[in-house]
Parts: sequence; C-alpha cells; structure tokens
Amino acid sequence: MNNYQDLKIWNKAMYLVEQVYLLMELLPEDEKYGLISQIKRCSISIPSNIAEGAGRNSKKEFKHFLSIANGSTTELETQLLLIRLGFVEEVKINEVINLCSEIKKMSYALQKSLT
Repeated sequence: MNNYQDLKIWNKAMYLVEQVYLLMELLPEDEKYGLISQIKRCSISIPSNIAEGAGRNSKKEFKHFLSIANGSTTELETQLLLIRLGFVEEVKINEVINLCSEIKKMSYALQKSLT
C-alpha cells in the first residue's frame, strides 16, 4: 500500500528505537534480561507494526497495525516510567516519553486520514 520508509511516522519510530537503545545503556547490567530486554522488544514493535501495516493490502489492515503500534507505544511509556525508580535521570526518560507522545499523535492522525 505505502512505501513505509517514506512515512514520517515510521522514521520517527526508528529514531525512537535508537533513543531507547541509548537509554538502555544507562541501566544496570542486572536488568539486561528483564526490563531492558522487554523495553527493547517493545520499542522495536512500534516501527515494525507501522511497516507491516503499510505493506498490507487495505486501509483497514493498515489502521489495525497502527493500532497495535499505539498499544506498543503506550506499553513503552509505562515501562519507561518504571525506570524512574532511580535508574536513570528523569530528564532523559521524559525525552523518550515525549517521542512516544508524538508518535501516538501522528498515528491517530494517520488512522483518521485512512477512514
């Protein structure tokens, strides 16, 4: 349906993944197989679902995958709030949470345009 690499939302989501990976380097090693792993998988899910939806054959399917990406974005926000428990400076976390908010707004707007 769409060339996903041309979508601003996909590019922003890819940037989000980069920022999440940089942020995860600040967490303690003992979180490697717990919170870090879950946060990385969750962040990867966002651009992956956007790309998968763009590659589908209908607007309805694209909207469905954007909805899944929204869920992953909200999940990521929640997990980022959990690391406020003293692992990382709140300012760094808030920067990534703000990216999540931007992506959700873009996704909702894109979904609306597909109706």
